[in-house]
Amino acid sequence: MSFKNFLLALRKVFTLSGLEFFLKSQSKVEKVFFFLFLFCFFLSFSFLALNFYLKHTQLQPKEGGIFIEGMVGFPNYLNPIYSIASDVDDSITNLLFSGLMKFEGKNLVPDLLENYKILEEGKVFEITLKENVFWDDGHKITSDDIIFTVKAIQNPEVKSPLRTAWLGVDVEKISENSLKFVLKNPSYVFLENLTLKPIPKHLFENVPPANFSLSVFNLKPVSSGPYRLKRIERDKEGKIILVELEKNEHYFGKKPYIQSVIFKFFDNEEKLLEAVAKKEIDAFSLKEYEDIPGFEVLSYKLPRYFGVFLNLEKEIFSEKEVREALTLATDKKEILRKVVLNKGEIINSPVLPEFLEQKEEKKITFDVEKAKEILEKAGYKDLDENGTLEKVIIKEPSFQFKNDLALGAKGKEVEELQRCLSKDPEIYPEGEITGYFGNKTKEAVIKFQEKYKEEILEPIGLKKGTGEVKKKTREKLNQICFEKKEEKKFLKFSLVTGEDPILQKTAQILKNQWEKAGFEVEIKTYKIEDLKREVITKKDYDALLFGQILGKIPDFFPFWHSTQIGENGLNLSNYQNKNLDKFLEEQRQEFDEEKRKEKLEKIEKILMEDYPAIFLYNPDYLYAVSQKVKGKKSYFISLPSERFLYFQNWYIMEKRVWK
Repeated sequence: MSFKNFLLALRKVFTLSGLEFFLKSQSKVEKVFFFLFLFCFFLSFSFLALNFYLKHTQLQPKEGGIFIEGMVGFPNYLNPIYSIASDVDDSITNLLFSGLMKFEGKNLVPDLLENYKILEEGKVFEITLKENVFWDDGHKITSDDIIFTVKAIQNPEVKSPLRTAWLGVDVEKISENSLKFVLKNPSYVFLENLTLKPIPKHLFENVPPANFSLSVFNLKPVSSGPYRLKRIERDKEGKIILVELEKNEHYFGKKPYIQSVIFKFFDNEEKLLEAVAKKEIDAFSLKEYEDIPGFEVLSYKLPRYFGVFLNLEKEIFSEKEVREALTLATDKKEILRKVVLNKGEIINSPVLPEFLEQKEEKKITFDVEKAKEILEKAGYKDLDENGTLEKVIIKEPSFQFKNDLALGAKGKEVEELQRCLSKDPEIYPEGEITGYFGNKTKEAVIKFQEKYKEEILEPIGLKKGTGEVKKKTREKLNQICFEKKEEKKFLKFSLVTGEDPILQKTAQILKNQWEKAGFEVEIKTYKIEDLKREVITKKDYDALLFGQILGKIPDFFPFWHSTQIGENGLNLSNYQNKNLDKFLEEQRQEFDEEKRKEKLEKIEKILMEDYPAIFLYNPDYLYAVSQKVKGKKSYFISLPSERFLYFQNWYIMEKRVWK
């Protein structure tokens, strides 16, 4: 059958009677070929149609879907004036509340704000709210809410962990939509305070400040963010095991694609991982990197670092050479590789690379032999041949004879002379301590000189004592009466850290590295809460392995200024440097970006040259997300909760639309 005849036959077939007639008129072979050609025709047509559709359409996110995150720990406060103290609380709160401003990468941009002005050389910050922003119960968000929130934070009865950042700030209403913050001193870093997430005044205004932390509204929030609270589930003991959020229809910004967000809470990581294995969880945070089937691990950069803070009030770290040698004996590459599988970056100062773009990288090279050489020059040797270096320190006596003494002299030196001579009854049998140089004292000095004539008299050509205390006599008196004491100073200290897998691994590697350079190290570990409350606040340690969290607008004043040493201060090394203090004060008040960078470079230079701490590494924050979730990406964040910063772009469901 020709192709032309096939088409004619096909045309007839499009009627039922034609199909019946056609099939009866064909042989079995012809029927087989007919249906084969017919199948190929429809297959080709379908393929061409599908190809045309795919070429002229594209996938786009579609609204809907449920996102489930698992977390270790349990929520207490879905309230932004308290939530900063807990990653669990803060993560949920970040989806419930909008800030006055927010970070997009390293840039601060308006959120609830329409705009802001910096006036009076950085002492006044005037802000204006967007016109149509509402709480999820329909109430308008106004300047009264902002003022109420700030005053609540400042009230010591409320006990907000944000209080320190807002001390000394006056807030004044200008209109329903505008207000101003008045500072005592110019402050560039105050800009980060404008990420404040306000709470609704109409909800809390009748709650006594002392009862804020007990209010039912802490777990029944009225939101201003992309999501609102839908439900909370508790177990039989009353513990919260689930929080579900749904899209907030009153949200002023871009609406999220994902309809519901569910947070499930677990007692420990083992139970969380069991839920992951059962495919009950779409996302969770990782302490250590691992490949998990069906998940993508996102690595976020945080403005934080881990380091060893050397307590400069301890004698062992008073010598710069010891601090430098300890730094050179630290192999940071080994630590990064073994502790976090290279999921992070080595740092050499608290001024992170993200704070100084395109800066010349300053390195401290690992060199254990050079460390040993520095210690040897400083007088340290392995005298006991036990692997630990030590040095002998000669301590001068607190008193020595310095002046000539003769008959008629009186005072402190005469008293000490009489006390010294009286130790030998043959020389000064009377043993009188009068402070007056009389004849008895003179006779005792003569006997002393003649007893040690080889050292006192003969060198100056005398055979008999003179009874006067001069240079040679003084030297012998000082030698006999006030012996110099020898003390051994060992390179031995304790390294204190918390009961955390990453910290403990790091501590053990450091111990092994430093012992190769001649140090003896004892590791002491504490529960994190006990470490913060009992050890760090009192500076009760030789060296502390710990982390510090900075803001995206770095302010090193609280961590390194000399006013922050001592008990309760955040200057963990008890480090004092007047030049550093000056730059720290200037840097927080500088609004010119280039000048700020210059100050940061000077701060970095001082800290790198004086070795008050050993800066180790900045581990990535690791977040495992199911591969079914699209639109996610990693970026520079200031807190783990900011992983939800672009959550409105995440989606699970998709649809095709024509291009």
